[in-house]
Amino acid sequence: MKITEIIVVEGKNDRHKIKQAVEADTIETNGAGMTRETLAMIKHAQEKRGVIIFTDPDHAGNLIRKRINQAVAGCKHAYLPKKDALPDKENASVGIEHASKEAIRLALSNVHEVKESAASTITRQDLIAYGLIGQSDARERRDLLGAELHIGYANAKQLLQRLHMFNISQNELKDAMMRILERGNEDE
Repeated sequence: MKITEIIVVEGKNDRHKIKQAVEADTIETNGAGMTRETLAMIKHAQEKRGVIIFTDPDHAGNLIRKRINQAVAGCKHAYLPKKDALPDKENASVGIEHASKEAIRLALSNVHEVKESAASTITRQDLIAYGLIGQSDARERRDLLGAELHIGYANAKQLLQRLHMFNISQNELKDAMMRILERGNEDE
């Protein structure tokens, strides 16, 4: 699988894992200590070939993603579910470097682009109606939805922002929740 855009990752271990899974060029942010020079390089890459932000599914990865997204318009986003980024050993942090080649390919084949004129009509009330907020299993449901839509796990506030940012429609949300419920019924 060849990726034409440049993939932005956090570090060299992520870069090595990406190169094992796909044919692509990368830029490393060196974690949260990203410099202005690195941001300038990402902006240049976005102008020339496009950029896919592919950071770890953790708090630091989300902060890096947010910082890049604020500084560089038009980036695409790939999300790896946290379950696919778990390390083999204890006390290691989650990260792309722990993912299988198949999980990386799946994430990179389901990128989302931020829409400047977000037209999503999904509301907080919709999230409550689907049990994504205010229920004991809401966190698990948000995790399943993030994986289903390939937008990553998010808390309730972040989920609504991502649904709007990627212009997910009411029908897309409804269909995704139906697939999740169907799979849940099959497991019983």
